[in-house]
Amino acid sequence: MNRPQAIERLIESLRRLPGVGPKMAERLSYFLLKSPQIEVNELIEAIRQAKDSLRVCARCYNLSEKDPCAICTDPNRAQDILCIVETPQDLLALSQVKNYNGLYFVLGGALSPLDGVGPGEIRVRELINRLKKDKIQELIIATDTDSKGETTALYLAEQIKPLGIRVTRLGYGLPVGGDLEYADEITLSRALEGRREML
Repeated sequence: MNRPQAIERLIESLRRLPGVGPKMAERLSYFLLKSPQIEVNELIEAIRQAKDSLRVCARCYNLSEKDPCAICTDPNRAQDILCIVETPQDLLALSQVKNYNGLYFVLGGALSPLDGVGPGEIRVRELINRLKKDKIQELIIATDTDSKGETTALYLAEQIKPLGIRVTRLGYGLPVGGDLEYADEITLSRALEGRREML
């Protein structure tokens, strides 16, 4: 028996979400269809409100309700240390660590030549421009520890070293191949404390 077209469309839309396969998309579709209308409306409104109210901070490229964001405008943060992350989720994970009080920069991904992601597809140029403009003394590269993150870290270190800025990488404590957004606060804290200079 064929499913109604509307259910097929819903399943197909949900499959576009990261980590959602065909079976999970089907389960979510039927869950939403069985849910009370008020809950479905709340979900729709939450998505609409997030899309309408969130913007990208022009300074660090984090998601925020205002531009520049609260982190960039916080006068109590160290203005001479910049931590580079791949995604806003990584920034959120690192912001939970109490012993880091510097600024952030979201690259918007990692280098992956096989997937066609080069320096022009992530914010390398914007990062270099910010480093030339601001008085950054130390750049902490906090990309993921998988091959894409390591490739990105090495590339950034090579590009930034000539600027005379100290470039460090998060220390051990993060599993190789792991994502920052899933690491706990203690692991991230130890990784920050054990960062090492690159090149």
